[in-house]
Amino acid sequence: MAAPRPLHALLQAVPLTALAVVLLDSATDFFPDDPLTGVVTPIRLALGLGLVALVAGGARLSSFRTRLDLPVAVLLAAAAVTTYLGGHPTAPLRGLLTAVLCHYLVVGLRRTQPESWRAFGLLALVSVAAAALAAFTQVTNDVPTGFCRTGLLTDVRCDSGGPGVLTRAVGTFSNPNLLSAFLVLLTPLLLLAVVAAGERTARTAVTLVAVTAYGAVLTTYSRAGYVAAAAGLLVLGGAYWIAPRLGRRGRRVAAVVGGLVLLGAGAAIWAASRAGTSLGVRGQAWEAALRIAAHNPLGVGLGRAGAVVSAAVPGDRTFVHTHNMWLNWLVETGPLGLLGMLGITVVALLSAARAAREKSVIGTAGFAALTGFFLAAMVDHPANQDRIAIAFWLVLGLVMAEAPAGRRRPAAARPVTRRSALPAPRHGAAWPVPGHREAPVPALTRRAEPGM
Repeated sequence: MAAPRPLHALLQAVPLTALAVVLLDSATDFFPDDPLTGVVTPIRLALGLGLVALVAGGARLSSFRTRLDLPVAVLLAAAAVTTYLGGHPTAPLRGLLTAVLCHYLVVGLRRTQPESWRAFGLLALVSVAAAALAAFTQVTNDVPTGFCRTGLLTDVRCDSGGPGVLTRAVGTFSNPNLLSAFLVLLTPLLLLAVVAAGERTARTAVTLVAVTAYGAVLTTYSRAGYVAAAAGLLVLGGAYWIAPRLGRRGRRVAAVVGGLVLLGAGAAIWAASRAGTSLGVRGQAWEAALRIAAHNPLGVGLGRAGAVVSAAVPGDRTFVHTHNMWLNWLVETGPLGLLGMLGITVVALLSAARAAREKSVIGTAGFAALTGFFLAAMVDHPANQDRIAIAFWLVLGLVMAEAPAGRRRPAAARPVTRRSALPAPRHGAAWPVPGHREAPVPALTRRAEPGM
């Protein structure tokens, strides 16, 4: 028996509200981190209500299944083993579980409400605008952030003075690298807002926000952020504008070349890490991390990699993490955790690439976002911070909901293409245009200007 209409509307609104709360908090940190009661924080309360509403509204187990289920289970198992066998605090494990629940909230929402991708695009627009405009405010008003650099190579004390000292913007985050990672991850998703906008001036406005966001990346003076943003833009442009104009053979060649470029970038970073101090202290951190991992097969515990590496590296340098996402999981959770994160990385990238090949807008935006983020994660670990971790798992959920869990794609998760993005006309008739004769809304075909 179907739920009454007001109850049905409420059950649909609650998950969307939970998504808005989680994503906007990831961008602005407007909710307090202190729990309301016990271990229930505002974010966890919103997530719980959203998941309960999804189930009450008709979501079944199949609505949440994705190809990431197995590697996610492996990662959680490794995290639980190192936490409980090592006698470590359980707060980091609860943080990981919260981020994973964000992933499944998005998957369930997308599967039960197919048009919710429009809401995700709108929320991404607001989140990116908030972080980017805060960064530009700091630059234009000479707001001290505590982070300075001379050029792109040397970090200096902000009170050292002298010519060429540049203040690095942090936006709504605690350091510039986190801001750049957030923008690299979320800005490609503005493509959803561009496609959803059926009018040229609206698409232009969204494009201006995207340009502002990439401009904000420049204000961070983050080398990894620059490379990651450029990679994301190349993937976005190639998959959205160039690939549809190529034949099947051309797309395969482009995919092989892109893969080789990414592998080459990884090899170059690794080679540079072995060449003295060309990557600053990262080479030291990586070497120490490998030694630590060899002596701790179960890991040193979630959130403890930075302290352990700091103790193992000579000098008074303090590390927050190992400056590499996969290496950090190896140190904290052992080979089992590394296996889980590698599985998540490979499955997510392949799923996004396949969806992009099928001309899915979500797949294209997700592929660009994940490519840039994973590239930045080779020399940093922005997901070590809870807000970035939640944004990362939200993007994973959006991408994986687009891919079928099995061989066949559920009807509710068909790819969103440029042609299918516009709403269907009422009763089969064209949408009326005020002040003009009735005419159909122009479809976003390949020849139409995408606006971004």
